[in-house]
Amino acid sequence: MTIEDNIFKKYIPDFLKLEDFGFIKNDKTFTYNELFYENQFRAVISIDKNGHLTGKVLDEENNEEYIPLRIENKQGTFVNKVRFAYQNILIKIREECFNKKYYIYPQSNRITELIIKKYGNKPEFLWEKFEGTGIFRNPKTKKWYGIIMDVDRSKIQKGKSGIIEVLNVKLHPQNVINIVSKENFYKAYHMNKKYWISIILDESVNDEIIMKLLEESHSFSEKK
Repeated sequence: MTIEDNIFKKYIPDFLKLEDFGFIKNDKTFTYNELFYENQFRAVISIDKNGHLTGKVLDEENNEEYIPLRIENKQGTFVNKVRFAYQNILIKIREECFNKKYYIYPQSNRITELIIKKYGNKPEFLWEKFEGTGIFRNPKTKKWYGIIMDVDRSKIQKGKSGIIEVLNVKLHPQNVINIVSKENFYKAYHMNKKYWISIILDESVNDEIIMKLLEESHSFSEKK
């Protein structure tokens, strides 16, 4: 994960604030430049129409990208100071021009908003160690009916890797057997596999189907 992706992974830009901050709009891209570290380096930040932010750090002496900044095992005093200064620029942009999201990926946030609209339950982030895990529970019975969490894809799909977000829902045991035999549905990660399934929130299953499964899961939370 890049420096930029790590800092902005749960944030979305407020495009109305970008130009006031100093971003320049060019076609469908917003660009911001700032000299830093005694004017030896220039941060060049771009945000596309989808809200994805990318950045470069240029060495002003030769106008070339300062590559050591990107090498994690480069931990010298000078590199660390430049990296820290650049991160502070990114954090300043985040604080003044971005809004917090619940999750990293678009479908995770869409499903969250649909749950809030239908059931009135916002995700609860109960564990500091697992900051990407949010649970949905019925306020009457305190029972969980959904969990969205970030995991490595290898936990769900063997032979693959990379951070993904999954939704766990509770179903009748026979429904679990039937549905995990279909493409894009998996035995639950970190939950009782007799009752729970996992769905990767990467657009492979459409929102309507997911919400129908959540309706069944929610029905279990109504029972005492």
